[in-house]
Amino acid sequence: MTVPISFRGGFYTGLVAALFVGLFLIWLWRPERQVRRHTENFLHAIEHKNWAGAADFIGSDYRDQWGNDRARVLERMHEGFRYVRGIKVSAFNVTVRVEQRRAEWTGRIWINGDGGEIAESLKERVNSLPTPFQLEWHRLSGKPWDWKLVRVSNSSLEIPAEVY
Repeated sequence: MTVPISFRGGFYTGLVAALFVGLFLIWLWRPERQVRRHTENFLHAIEHKNWAGAADFIGSDYRDQWGNDRARVLERMHEGFRYVRGIKVSAFNVTVRVEQRRAEWTGRIWINGDGGEIAESLKERVNSLPTPFQLEWHRLSGKPWDWKLVRVSNSSLEIPAEVY
């Protein structure tokens, strides 16, 4: 048995579906959620040593407290994780503060992985930090998903000159 679909019934069904899609997109594109997801995906790209993917998250105006620009931080990430196998990067105690087109992600980062002395040194240095990392994100356009990382800092993390 078939039920005839009237124009009015189809219209209301489409209207309700459009409303649900609209509400979902509003929820999905909230700035706080976008910054959380961008940070998770950025850390995931590092975890999988996907340097092109990580580069997509970093803004052209990136600068950090250790004097790195975008090109240098990508080079250092690549070098620093080269000998680390099976790396897992996690974040906890995360807060996100959004102001207009700027957002600050604050959280502890935990590294786990294999790879001998280099991996152990990296894990020890990052996992023992008493202060959280701060990642500053800027929204570059009117698109709700257009966020780029422009600064990373951690007041307790000192990178020795010989590492440079």
